[in-house]
Amino acid sequence: MYNQPIFLQPEFKERLWGGTKLQEIFDYDIPSEQTGEAWCISGHDNGSNVIKNGPLKGKTLADAWQEHRELFAGEEGDEFPLLVKILDSKKDLSVQVHPDDTYARELENQNYGKTECWYVIDCEEGSEIIFGHHASNKQELERMVENEEWEGLLRRIPVHPGDFFYVPSGTIHAIGGGIQILETQQSSDITYRVYDYDRVGKDGNKRELHLEKSLEVTTVPHEDPVIDREQSYDTDLQIETLIEEEYFSVYRWELEGRSGEMAPEPYLLASVLEGEGQVLINNRSYDFEKGDHFILPASIETYTMEGNASFIVSRSNKSAGRKK
Repeated sequence: MYNQPIFLQPEFKERLWGGTKLQEIFDYDIPSEQTGEAWCISGHDNGSNVIKNGPLKGKTLADAWQEHRELFAGEEGDEFPLLVKILDSKKDLSVQVHPDDTYARELENQNYGKTECWYVIDCEEGSEIIFGHHASNKQELERMVENEEWEGLLRRIPVHPGDFFYVPSGTIHAIGGGIQILETQQSSDITYRVYDYDRVGKDGNKRELHLEKSLEVTTVPHEDPVIDREQSYDTDLQIETLIEEEYFSVYRWELEGRSGEMAPEPYLLASVLEGEGQVLINNRSYDFEKGDHFILPASIETYTMEGNASFIVSRSNKSAGRKK
């Protein structure tokens, strides 16, 4: 039985809008001064993480998903369902939108669309995101996009460390410059650009937009999701529910001492944002520290946590019996 956490090596992605904060905040060995993303828990073809410890050391999370489904409670599906990443937006990201599952399957031959959520790790004072639009119907949306009425169309929202945003498929959005977020999402890399500030890529040409598909998948009118951040306690562990929805549930954990005995239910994804400590399983301890990412597999019956640390923790809701 695989009776230990599965620690993963981040995969880094250079981006036009990236910077150096992933190194400054988490001491990661980033590839360049334009590093925009760390894919931290991923089984996606475009960047599956390598396992750092245990019997599966050297294999990828995609390998583990295909060969050892018992670690994931026998959950069905061709791909690991979630993707956790940390983004550093030195500059504004493009204004974009993602399709839902049906559109992704029918038009992109992909298993998943992309519903996501963001936890703001840090940001510069005055930072903003784009979240939704002001068009009241499809015709108005098309007209404002065609006429490039971006200031009138796009909703800008100020952000602060600790803020949380749920971004369902069909939501026009963009992360502004000076923000670092942890993103939990469906395992999809489908992005339709609506607007990109007329920037050029490395080839010297303006980056491609996807206006026809963007207009097809955008939800009109925009509706803000209702976020009800509830808190509970398990001994020295404070658990804040950030979101429980169709594809995933996401929580913020604050550990100050020792937790009670817990179970993965059915398996958990954990990212350490601050501090350090240990996972205790059958009288063995497994150390973690800021910047670590690990999975508590379904093969672990119970565990406790000890230390002083802050986490973002998530679970897939695809398994039978999970919240729908």
